[in-house]
Amino acid sequence: MARPVVPLSDLKCRQAKVEAGKKQKKLFDGEGLYLEVNANGSKLWRMKYRQPNGKESTLSFGAYPAVTLAMARTEKEEARALVAQGKDPAIEREIKRQAALQAQEETFEAIAKEWLENKKASWSEGYHDRISNALKANAYPFIGKMPIRQITGLLVLNVVQKVEKRGALDMATRVLGSIGQVFRYAVGTGRADADVTQGLGDFLQEAPLVQHHPHIDQQDIPELMRRLQAYSGRPETIYAMRLMMHTFPRTSELRWAQWSEFDFEEAVWRIPSQRMKGRKRAKASGVEHEVPLSTQVVAMLQDLNKITGRYQHLFPGMRNPATSVISAETINKALKIMGYEGEQTGHGFRGLASTILNEANLFRAEAIDAILAHKKKDKIEAAYNHAQYMAERREILQWWSDYLTKQSRPLKMVA
Repeated sequence: MARPVVPLSDLKCRQAKVEAGKKQKKLFDGEGLYLEVNANGSKLWRMKYRQPNGKESTLSFGAYPAVTLAMARTEKEEARALVAQGKDPAIEREIKRQAALQAQEETFEAIAKEWLENKKASWSEGYHDRISNALKANAYPFIGKMPIRQITGLLVLNVVQKVEKRGALDMATRVLGSIGQVFRYAVGTGRADADVTQGLGDFLQEAPLVQHHPHIDQQDIPELMRRLQAYSGRPETIYAMRLMMHTFPRTSELRWAQWSEFDFEEAVWRIPSQRMKGRKRAKASGVEHEVPLSTQVVAMLQDLNKITGRYQHLFPGMRNPATSVISAETINKALKIMGYEGEQTGHGFRGLASTILNEANLFRAEAIDAILAHKKKDKIEAAYNHAQYMAERREILQWWSDYLTKQSRPLKMVA
């Protein structure tokens, strides 16, 4: 019959020493736990146990007094529970250690970059860059190196509020949304337990309503036309503004327009899907956006062709006209010189045309939206309604050009 083991006390552990001439001794606490006392003064907690295959093995719990007697007993109980389940506590400890190491490597920045890489296939390059740069500038410096499981909602809120303090309220909302998407990706891939950004939007300041693409009122068009006629900038810039007014595409679509896209016999501009706004998948669809050309626009293009027709693009850049185009701010800078800073932008011509055409009550809103290449909000309708309204769109754009032509005529003087 085995002798009963007298449990250790903290005093006994503190006073334990190796007798002269011996290298070590063991003080047993029961159920396999013992304190290994060495001649050099070190004291280590050990536990004997049997692996699932029946072989005897030893587990270490650390050095005394850093690991107290109570702590060692807790470790022992946890190990015995694993043995009772048919598990090897040494193996389970290594699995846990590896998981902890992996968690340290699974930082917010690492997972965010992985998420961004996965989004490349469906996002346009421009949108991908905006989200990537927003995280790089506003999130990575503060939580980028932290394991994502250690990031709390409060930490995220602090990050976003730093953006708010700069006055960038729209950017704060964008950053919060992007951080939330990273967390949801981490949850879906088993590297986070929850999206800690849920509900944080309620604590953000409400961004003031801003007119991102301002435009003048209808009664101000004659003055705009007069100033445009008097503008003495580069001919290419003048034609860019005039074409922008008459066809109102997106600024990037006009800047990168190529002569090969224009069919003068059919009087139509076919913009490749790759240059249209939208997701990468939509850009790869190959469906062109057709813009009917009014007689005034055809005449403008023929005149412009005499200036830039030898180049690939309608509006080549000054430094390298063979490959580059005018900058994104060319039209806006010209409008600023004309006195319209904060009142009219190149992109704002879309809003100006849309407002006047819809208020005229002469055309269907669907046809006007088709000219603007607006996405249909109803996905089912977008999938099944392929109507292009081409005849009506041609009528609308000719009416619009006629309207602008009338607005540019000098007023008759009353005797």
